[in-house]
Amino acid sequence: MKYILTIPFLLITFILCAQNNIAKVWVADNGNGTYKNPVINADYSDPDAIRVGDDYYMISSSFNHVPGLPILHSKDLVNWKLIGHALKKLVPEEHFSSVQHGGGVWAPSIRYHNNEFYIYYPDPDFGIYLIKAKNILGPWSDPVLVESGKGLIDPCPLWDNDGKVYLVHAYAGSRAGIKSIIVVKEMNAVGTKVISDAVMVYDGHELDATIEGPKFYKRNNYYYIFAPAGGVSTGWQTVLRSKNIYGPYERKVVMDQGTTTINGPHQGAWVTTQTGEDWFLHFQDKEVYGRVVHLQPMKWINDWPVIGADKDANGKGEPIMIQNKPNVGKSFQITTVADSDEFNSPKLGLQWQWQANPKEGWAFPTATGSLRMFSVYQPDSIKNLWKLPNIIGQKLPAEEFTATVKIQFYPKFKNERIGLVLFGSAYAYISAEKGDDGIYIICRENLDADKGKKETENAIFPAKGNEIYLQLKMEKDGVCHFGFSDNGERFTTIVKSFTAKPGRWVGAKLGLFCLRNNSTNDAGYADIDYLRIEK
Repeated sequence: MKYILTIPFLLITFILCAQNNIAKVWVADNGNGTYKNPVINADYSDPDAIRVGDDYYMISSSFNHVPGLPILHSKDLVNWKLIGHALKKLVPEEHFSSVQHGGGVWAPSIRYHNNEFYIYYPDPDFGIYLIKAKNILGPWSDPVLVESGKGLIDPCPLWDNDGKVYLVHAYAGSRAGIKSIIVVKEMNAVGTKVISDAVMVYDGHELDATIEGPKFYKRNNYYYIFAPAGGVSTGWQTVLRSKNIYGPYERKVVMDQGTTTINGPHQGAWVTTQTGEDWFLHFQDKEVYGRVVHLQPMKWINDWPVIGADKDANGKGEPIMIQNKPNVGKSFQITTVADSDEFNSPKLGLQWQWQANPKEGWAFPTATGSLRMFSVYQPDSIKNLWKLPNIIGQKLPAEEFTATVKIQFYPKFKNERIGLVLFGSAYAYISAEKGDDGIYIICRENLDADKGKKETENAIFPAKGNEIYLQLKMEKDGVCHFGFSDNGERFTTIVKSFTAKPGRWVGAKLGLFCLRNNSTNDAGYADIDYLRIEK
């Protein structure tokens, strides 16, 4: 009898997963009233979040990737869905038409004020920008430069009770020549321009090296600045408080790694549920996998926040891996951030981003259930894929997974190629390429791509036709193998493995590219039937 009941249950589970597009490699909701960390096991670094009514919204850094400023939505802080991007292109547009690794959108902040959403984001090379929208899905306003300058990073606004508006931010030493300090400035009444000089409210050189990412709050007549320190992979969460906007501020470390394996737990957002519970979203730097998002319970003791588990009752917590879900008054279905894509929509999936501002013609969603990628000319000035703008990529979804892409390849010229790449400062890919006498499967790698080095070829096999399956199997520690098939069932695995590396301030990415090395106005193309990510 057990056997008879089990089959329908598994079938129903499979159907529900397919209908709801639930990821197959990582689900944070345990389905029993608890969740496991990370709640988003992908590279959504420097998260900031707010609650508006019964809805929670989160944004994160996006650096040089386009569209930028991803927007995620949740009803319970555990089940998150990617619902859009606030930046269709990066500005200045011409600057970001070429790849600017590590530039672009650094740690942003989101707030809801006077029935509008405000996002303040820094570009370390240009200054602090503001965009606004009445609806979280947009349209978002064009970026307004609140303050120009190099190295002004991690801004967050605060509307005070007296109508004044303030901005807190940090400095990037690489551009500003100073770091480890937090400043407060006054803005105009509408929050579009800084109108005062900086007031240094905290110098972290002695106790909080590399303090940055400040988030501004007010509670019980205290001004609070939540600010991470100590570096992205080794740091802790510091909180500053004062009853005066300009200080002096008291300091307290409220969360660190403690006895756990969660390194550098910090930089994120405090949110309060409809039922009065307090929670904190933060990231953990997992190197090649990027900065993944954790959710920790938070409580207030003597007007200081305590985040995570305070095992020795000293006012400093450490991360929790499994916890009861937040009480938001209701239960909601399991949802996850998109990864697999059947390309059945006339719009490109939200999980995909380009390396730079895209040009029309790189890829076209179609009504026939495929993504058409035309081969794009790779000029001699671009020595390898590191500076290639037309890689369409997405974040890695877990430590272990298999990604399979089905393509129909119709090249016109020799050396045209369509590839599946694991991309970072080092990269490797498997591609279908047109040779003198047919299509070949070729696997290449570049272990020093960011240093301008050339690729090396690891393997080459003749393909049996135009329908080709390319595959990547990722293991722990960033180790992967590539493979290919002509029927999607029997795969040939490339013997040589590749160990991925992160990019600049981001984890490695899974991507697709279609290239040629000749000039023409009528290139070949590849139709991407699907990209499926499974265990």
